[in-house]
Amino acid sequence: MPFSIDSARNIFPGTLAADVVPATIARFAQLSAEDQLALVWFAYLEMGKTITVAAPGAASMVLAEGTLNQIKKMSFLEQTQAMCDLTNRTDAPICRAYTVWSPNIKLGFWYQLGEWMEQGIVAPIPEGYKLSANASAVLLAIQNLDPGQQITVLRNAVVDMGYDVNKMGSYTRVSEPVEPPKEMSQRTAVAIKGVDNPTVLSYIDNMNANDFEALIKLFTPDGALQPPFQRPIVGQEAVMRFFRDECQNLKLIPEQGVLEPAEDGYTQIKVTGKVQTPWFGAGVGMNIAWRFLLNPDGKIFFVAIDLLASPKELLNLAR
Repeated sequence: MPFSIDSARNIFPGTLAADVVPATIARFAQLSAEDQLALVWFAYLEMGKTITVAAPGAASMVLAEGTLNQIKKMSFLEQTQAMCDLTNRTDAPICRAYTVWSPNIKLGFWYQLGEWMEQGIVAPIPEGYKLSANASAVLLAIQNLDPGQQITVLRNAVVDMGYDVNKMGSYTRVSEPVEPPKEMSQRTAVAIKGVDNPTVLSYIDNMNANDFEALIKLFTPDGALQPPFQRPIVGQEAVMRFFRDECQNLKLIPEQGVLEPAEDGYTQIKVTGKVQTPWFGAGVGMNIAWRFLLNPDGKIFFVAIDLLASPKELLNLAR
C-alpha cells in the first residue's frame, strides 16, 4: 500500500493553513481563569459589531437546561466560581456534565450565559474591569484575525473548557438528535471549477444535505478525516460520530480545484472554497481547503480540512 494516514497528510504540502489560530488558542489557554472569562465576553461584544451570532437550536438548549438552571439559581459569587471552574478544568459536577456535551451544546450554553449576563441574571464582568496586559494582547490578536478565524478561536476556547475527558473513565457523550437528511427535491448539486470527480462532488453534496449515511459510504473502512488543527480521525465509526456531532447544517461552497494522479492508482484532489456555519450564518464564510486522497476504487482514504491563512490562499492550488 503506497500511503499510510501519516504520509497522506503530506499531500499538497504547499497549502498554507492559518497557524495563527492554534497559536492564539494556546496563548488564550495560558491566561488566568478570570482573564479567559473576561476576554470571551469582551471578544463577543466586539464581534457583535460585525458578526451576528445566531440563537442556538432548541435541542442544544434543552440538553443544557438542567445545568443552566443550576447556575441561574446560584449567587453571583457562586456563578463566577462555576465559570472559573470551567476555564480551570476543575473536577466539579458542572465541569463533568459540560465536558461530555457536543460542541453545539457548549456553544449554546455560553450563548445563554451571555444573554443572562446582559439581563443581569448571571454575574457580569465587574464594572471598570480591565484585562491584564497578556489578555489585552490576546484580544488584539483575535481582533486582527479575519472573521472566519475569529469564530474558530472563540469556538475552540469554549469547547476546550470543562473537566479533562481523558480523566473521566467511562462516560456517555451528550449530543443533539441528528436531523434527517434533506429531501432530494431540496438539494442543489454543486459544481467545482477544475474538478468533476464524482466522489468529491458527492462528499460536498451529501454534507450540505446532512446525509451522513450516504457520506460515510464514500470512505474506505480505514479512511480518515483530519479537521483543522487536529489529528486525523480514523475509521468509519469515528468519522461518522464527528459528522453527527460537529457537521450538522454546514454549508460548503467550493469554488475551484485541481486533480493529480498519485502512486499506485491513487488520486489526490485539492478544492478550495468557503464554509458557513449555522452559528454565524451567511455573514461569515471560513476560507477552507479540502485535500482528498482517493484509492483506486474512488473511495476516500484521507481528507484534510484546512482553515486557510488568508483569502488569497483560495487561489493556491499548486503542489
